[in-house]
Amino acid sequence: MTRTRLAAVDDVPEDGSVLFTVRERDGTEEEVILVRCADGEGDAVAAWRNFCQHETDQRLDRGFGAAVRDGEVVCPKHGSMFDTCTGYCDNGKAAESYLSAVDVAVDDGDVYLTDAAVTFAHEGGVDDGDDEPSSTSHLTF
Repeated sequence: MTRTRLAAVDDVPEDGSVLFTVRERDGTEEEVILVRCADGEGDAVAAWRNFCQHETDQRLDRGFGAAVRDGEVVCPKHGSMFDTCTGYCDNGKAAESYLSAVDVAVDDGDVYLTDAAVTFAHEGGVDDGDDEPSSTSHLTF
């Protein structure tokens, strides 16, 4: 199994995310966020594709970290909240949906990309040429 080191677990904030870009087999790039998994496991980290299930063009991390509150990733547009460990949303416009997972593993305090369907492209988001992501959100954190 090929794996790529993404970050140290200690570099993944408790109330935020680490943003990176992966390349799909067809060559397209997708943003992914790393978040601490709030299940009491200590070094547990999860990776999710960087979009809300309600509106796939709505990024959870818009370049300055996703809002993570009480073990949930908060969609900045409508406030839907996704469990950091399972990706499940039980409220708001995205209720009854799951974030799309990307496989990662923690080994000796480091997080590695282990998903065979993608390869690591680079740290940060996809360079889409926009200075500001589109959002009509009124939520601030």
